[in-house]
Formats: sequence, C-alpha cells, structure tokens
Amino acid sequence: MNFRLEQDFPGTVDEVADAFVDPDLFAHLHDIVDLGRPDLLEKVDEGDTVRLRVRYAFTGELSPPLTAVVEPARITWVEVSTLDRRTGRTEFHIVADHYPDRLRCTGSVELHDDGAGGTRRVAAGKLVVSVPLIGGKIERAVVDGLADQAATQARVVGEWLVSRRQAQA
Repeated sequence: MNFRLEQDFPGTVDEVADAFVDPDLFAHLHDIVDLGRPDLLEKVDEGDTVRLRVRYAFTGELSPPLTAVVEPARITWVEVSTLDRRTGRTEFHIVADHYPDRLRCTGSVELHDDGAGGTRRVAAGKLVVSVPLIGGKIERAVVDGLADQAATQARVVGEWLVSRRQAQA
C-alpha cells in the first residue's frame, strides 16, 4: 500500500531537518498515539549526511484476529534513515525486530519551504504486510495509524521548535 503524509512545521527547512536528527527531540516524542518513546540507537553525522537508527514499539491495542497472528509485545522495529542536508531529503526503511518476513516499508521524506517562514514535510512510501487474507486490512490500519501519529508528531515537534527558538532568544 502506498502512502503519503504531510505535516506543517513552524520553522525553516534547516531547523526542521536539524530537529528530526536531534537526540533531544526523541525525549519529547512520548505523546505519539500508539507508540512508546523512540529509542535512538545510533546517529552518524557526517556534515551533509546524517544516518539514524531509531527503535519504535507499538503500544496500542490490537483486535483479536490480529493477536492470533502477531504478539503485540513483539511489534517493534528499527527505522533506518539517511538525511541529505543539501537536498532536505531523507530516505528510510523499516527493519522489523520480529516478523521480518511479514512487514516491509520504504520511503522518503522531503522538506519544502512553505513560503511563509514554515516548512512542509512530505513523507511518501510503500508498506507491505504479508499476512494471508488480512494483510491489506492490516496495511490500511497501519497507514491510518501513521496519519494519526503524524498529526500528533507535528504538534509535538512544532512546540519543541518554538520552545527551542524562545530559549535561544
């Protein structure tokens, strides 16, 4: 299933790019719907390129048919991403800790100046859940969850950007 998510942030492209690779931000991302606090496993900053490995865990509720196929406590994954600061583009892929044969997700994130001092962040990707009979249903549920998470993330990151700006003033 292909997906596209858009978020708006109160900051420049550079500020938003820097925010999403700042370890301090990850400590503030605990209010995201159905996700535990992200765990920054690795950050390699080479100036124009920043590579991250971040572990996430699903903390929401699953329907009984899904729990027959997957164990909720085992829904954890690592997002591996590479930011190219010159273009504002991030490429990512998801590596499932458990059930790696059942989940594949790849995509990119682009940052665009919105012309009013803010930034629009556009994530696009492809999610494939390989579970007979219900894979498509799971994909739709995951993408719906991603949309909810993106809305909350936009609010939390926006507040973080504003607070950082105020602290530096």
